[in-house]
Amino acid sequence: MNANPPLGVLFHWLGGLAAASFYVPYRGVKRWPWEIYWLTGGIFSWLIAPWLIASIRTNDLLGVLHAAPMPVIVWPIVFGMLWGFGGLTYGLTMRYLGLSLGMAVVLGLCTVFGTLIPPIFQGDFAAKLLDTTSGNIVLLGLTVTMAGIVVVALAGARKDAALSPEQKVEAVAEFDFRKGIAVAVFSGVMSSCFAFGLAAGEPIKALSAAAGTGPLWTGLPILCLVMFGGLITNALWCIWLIAKNRSAGAWIGRGEAGATPAPMLANFLLCAVAGTVWYFQFFFYTMGESQMGRFGFSSWTLHMASIIIFGTLWGFAFREWKDAALGLKLMVWGGIGLLVLATIVIGYGNWLAS
Repeated sequence: MNANPPLGVLFHWLGGLAAASFYVPYRGVKRWPWEIYWLTGGIFSWLIAPWLIASIRTNDLLGVLHAAPMPVIVWPIVFGMLWGFGGLTYGLTMRYLGLSLGMAVVLGLCTVFGTLIPPIFQGDFAAKLLDTTSGNIVLLGLTVTMAGIVVVALAGARKDAALSPEQKVEAVAEFDFRKGIAVAVFSGVMSSCFAFGLAAGEPIKALSAAAGTGPLWTGLPILCLVMFGGLITNALWCIWLIAKNRSAGAWIGRGEAGATPAPMLANFLLCAVAGTVWYFQFFFYTMGESQMGRFGFSSWTLHMASIIIFGTLWGFAFREWKDAALGLKLMVWGGIGLLVLATIVIGYGNWLAS
C-alpha cells in the first residue's frame, strides 16, 4: 500500500484526541486513591486492550512474536519499562499542573527526544532532513512545532504566575508548580522512550506482513511488547504504594471507617474507559505512522502536537483558563494555531516525499 500522508495526519489527530482525553474519566473516580485507579485503568491500557485488539486485527500474533529474534523482543520491552516511568509521572503531572500546562511541558521535551534521536542514532538524519526539499519542509514543520509548544508553555506559566494560590487550587485541586515542573521534565524525557521502543521492534512489522496482516495493523504486535514493559514499571510502583498505604481494600469497597462508600461499578467502568482510551492513542499512532512514508519518524511530532492541541482544549473546557487575562488566552490560541500549521507543514513534506 502506498503512503498517504494526509490520511496519516488524520490518524495522528485521532490518536492525539485519545491521548488528551484519557485522563478525563479519571476525574470522575470517587474515593479511590491514585494508585488504585491508575493501576486499574492501566491493566486495560497496557495488557487487555493491546493484546485483544492485536489478536483481532493481525494474523498469527503469537507465531509472529515467536519468530522474531530475541533482541527485537527484549528491547521494546526494556524501552517500554523506561517509558513506563514517563507514563507513571505523566499522571502525576496532570494532578499538579493541570491539563494545559502539564501537557505542554511534558510533550515539548518528549517531542524533541522522540523525533530527533531515532534518525540521529540510525545515522540518516542528514539524508532524511538536510539533503532533500521534502526533508527541509519536514524540518521546518518540526521547528514550527517547537515554537508552538514554547508559546503554549509560556502562556501556561504566565497564567499560573498571575493567579492567587486560591485560584490555582480552584482550577487544579492539587496544584503545585515546583513539584509539577520537576515531575513534568522527568516525564517528558522518559516518555520519549516509547518512540525508541517502536523503532527497536521495527523488524516485527515485516514478519507480521509476511503472515498476512494488512499494512495498517503491522505495528500492533510491537505495541503489545512496549506496553507490557510499561505495565511492569507502573504495576511495581502502584503495588508498592498499595502496600505502603494499605489501600488494596478499595478494590472491594473497603474504605476508612465512617467514610462514604466508593461507587464501585462507576469507578471500575471509568477506569476501564480511561485505560482503553489511552491505548487508542497508540492504536491510531501505528496506523498514522504506516501512512507517513520515509519520514515515519515525524509521526512522533504530529502525535505530540495533536495531544497538546486537544489537551489545551480540554483545559479550556474545564475552566483552567477562566481567570487568565485575555492576552494570555490569545497567546495560547496563537500557540495552538502554530501547532495546527505544523501538522499541515509536516504532512505536506511527507506528501512530497511519497
